[in-house]
Amino acid sequence: MQAAQSTVDSAEIAKFEAMAAEWWDPNGKFKPLHMLNPCRLDYITGQIAAEFDRDLSAQDPFKGLRILDIGCGGGLLCEPMARLGATVVGVDAAERNIPVAQLHAEQSGLKIDYRHTTAEALVETGERFDVVLNMEVVEHVADPAAYLAACRALLNPGGLHICSTINRNAKSYAMAIVGAEYVMRWLPKGTHEWRKFITPDELYALLEGAGLEPVDRKGFVFNPARWSWSLSARDLSVNYVTTSVRPA
Repeated sequence: MQAAQSTVDSAEIAKFEAMAAEWWDPNGKFKPLHMLNPCRLDYITGQIAAEFDRDLSAQDPFKGLRILDIGCGGGLLCEPMARLGATVVGVDAAERNIPVAQLHAEQSGLKIDYRHTTAEALVETGERFDVVLNMEVVEHVADPAAYLAACRALLNPGGLHICSTINRNAKSYAMAIVGAEYVMRWLPKGTHEWRKFITPDELYALLEGAGLEPVDRKGFVFNPARWSWSLSARDLSVNYVTTSVRPA
């Protein structure tokens, strides 16, 4: 099911449809996400724990929270959220991703509600969530402003929206496109379009325009010497993540 006014870009969806079977291959086309995922999870879990006063050392610290992952892919974020006790819904506009995610969750003994749908379609059903994860999606949609408005509508008052994307500058072109797609061949050529990247200030303005209150932003920084990612409060030059709240 898709909403009549969807922000889905069919050309972008086709790219990820073609790679669906490789989601859980750490050395496949999604290798960059597997490498980044521990850093993403550190940020996500820390923000959720702080906002909802949860102790991450406790058993099932996210129990009682309903979390939506938009653009869930094969479930790389949904599964950790489910293991932390959350009720998780994962949605993706690329239909082929859903059976991959469902099968892996079943094999992992996890109960996750995966659906082939869009943010706009969920808004029409009236569903609400405590947390909306929106990771590496906004640079792929046709209308970021309308898409973020849909994300806001899916949140309960006081709910948390976590959104990551890629900055738009010469460095991001060199690293995210030339480096990742042509030199390292981590991603198929054409996965990203530099013109669709969004600067941190632009994203803050879009979030505020959608009725969300930005409260934090950090950079994801890759260290080629250590071959690992880390969070940075200052370096948002390529990959970065934001947290915002729907005012109560």
